[in-house]
Amino acid sequence: MLISFMVVLGLIFSPIFPGSGGKVNGLDFMDNLFNMISKGSSYFIPKEISDSEKYAGKMIDVKVAMKDDKQAGETAQILGTVGVQAAASGKDLTVSGDMGAMLKASLADADAMFKNDGQPIADRYGLPEKAVMYNWHTLFGVVGKEMTKQEKFAEAKTFANIQKKALEPSYNYYGVEAKNWKDNMVLIIVALAFYVVYTLWYGFGLMWLFEGLGLKIGH
Repeated sequence: MLISFMVVLGLIFSPIFPGSGGKVNGLDFMDNLFNMISKGSSYFIPKEISDSEKYAGKMIDVKVAMKDDKQAGETAQILGTVGVQAAASGKDLTVSGDMGAMLKASLADADAMFKNDGQPIADRYGLPEKAVMYNWHTLFGVVGKEMTKQEKFAEAKTFANIQKKALEPSYNYYGVEAKNWKDNMVLIIVALAFYVVYTLWYGFGLMWLFEGLGLKIGH
């Protein structure tokens, strides 16, 4: 049983499974599958777009600290492009303008990234698309904290929700094809069943090997 277990393990680590860029090993294949299924269950952007519409025309005026000078400058550039006034001084960033415009622009970028269409974002801001999303994410984190300090809790919650439900998934799943778990139910069940059987396979093989050697496990 242990010999056959190792043979199967060798096959799992062999590049014989189909992948987007060619043949991959079994671990990469399953990792890609569950990433695609996970992405298919993480599309909350339309709801965030709808929820953010009530902030159209609402003004925001905050001063926040970004991670470093470079990020503050890039974020000011991004906000200026979407019509929100922003000025960077070192790593400090002053933001003043239409909160609704800021939310709308960030969600449009998140939606494009989620659909793996990042080039228009890079062209719009003159920055790599993942850098744009990272800067949006950082900005919304610090602005949300500032809103809480100002006791504007509804606004703080909106920034936090967009950060977690739109910006994070669009960044983390960029380049991953979304799949519906229902369309892959058979493969999911087979994978989970194999995991259980394969674990027991090794456990019983090891137990019987020790028994054959005259060793007994007790307590």
